Amino acid sequence: MSDETTPTPPSRILPGLTDHNRAFWTGGAQGQLLITRCTGCRRWINPPEPDCPYCGGRLDPQPVSGQGTVFTYTVNHQPFNPAVPVPYVVAIVQLDEQDDLRVAANIVDCEPDSVRIGMRVQVRFERHEVDGTDRYVPVFAPAAA
Repeated sequence: MSDETTPTPPSRILPGLTDHNRAFWTGGAQGQLLITRCTGCRRWINPPEPDCPYCGGRLDPQPVSGQGTVFTYTVNHQPFNPAVPVPYVVAIVQLDEQDDLRVAANIVDCEPDSVRIGMRVQVRFERHEVDGTDRYVPVFAPAAA
């Protein structure tokens, strides 16, 4: 997984940190995409929840490879936030660790019209400071061939 953080683009609206989501939003400081995993049934669970929805087991954040494929995507041409330049890609990335383990994220470092379903991608992180706390937003870029 890349230990680089990409430069911070214009503003994002970020959620508040909770006991359940803190690892997801801060793991990028160590270059890790942290996803909660059930200690009982061993399923990966995203978005983070208090307990495993399958068996009720305890969830612990664990690093994943950060590699996956574009499951689906959209290219936004409408400037919903004037501080964010268009066009930009919002995708659902299916992570390699589990068939139904998916993360919503932007696709970066490529032209929006080059994104395709099934495209291999790798996680990167954008660092943002919010109220004196660094948060690392996972974004995905085309994987090296």
